Amino acid sequence: MNRPEALNALSTDQVMRLGAAATQLAADDQVSVVIISSALDRAFCVGADLKERRGFDNGDLRRQRPVFQEAFGSLRALPVPVIAAVEGYALGGGCELALCCDLIIASATATFGLPEVGLGLIPGEGGTQLLPRRIGLNRAADLLLTGRRVGPEEALRIGLVDRLVPEGAARTEALELAADIASKSPISLRAAKRALRQGVDVDLVSGLEIESRAWEEAAFSTDRVEGIEAFNQRRTPRWPSWQESGS
Repeated sequence: MNRPEALNALSTDQVMRLGAAATQLAADDQVSVVIISSALDRAFCVGADLKERRGFDNGDLRRQRPVFQEAFGSLRALPVPVIAAVEGYALGGGCELALCCDLIIASATATFGLPEVGLGLIPGEGGTQLLPRRIGLNRAADLLLTGRRVGPEEALRIGLVDRLVPEGAARTEALELAADIASKSPISLRAAKRALRQGVDVDLVSGLEIESRAWEEAAFSTDRVEGIEAFNQRRTPRWPSWQESGS
């Protein structure tokens, strides 16, 4: 993201471009990991563009709503692992953008918050649902109902972020993590993410059925044959699914 004049505030145009990028990435079978980051040191994203919304009437807001819903839905639906690399402010929709990701890496400058209740709103792009799934109901209630900001150390302690790195190092860490993930079986990565995402919202028996279907997809693939052979030969796997996709 690169709107320096607005600290990456989410205008309608910006959100449409994010959604289009997510849709394009989802259709590319040569993509194994996605990183969402900012070109700015000061902010990851400060949320919805309230200057744009200042002149909105109810009709304008209703017309903008599906644009945001579709774009954030496209990000959540990405079939591959998604990493957020957060430097600076991740507020409102910016925090929700990070919550759409599977892993969040934050630098020592990161600040998270969902301040919507102080603006006559509530988080509307998954914040009320994704945050409790990540940090638990009571901790989520504390942040959602007060709108307070959370610094990097507290964010790590409560599980809002997964890794904390020095200032300026979030993107580098994300790239290193992405390279490690991308070295694994493409089929297994997609199957594991699907099992995680679909299983979290169902009972254990249903979750185990979802896991079993995902396991079968990986276990009965040519990647499994290559992975075990490479392990026994003590070499780096050459994943057939990459070769089959033309990579």
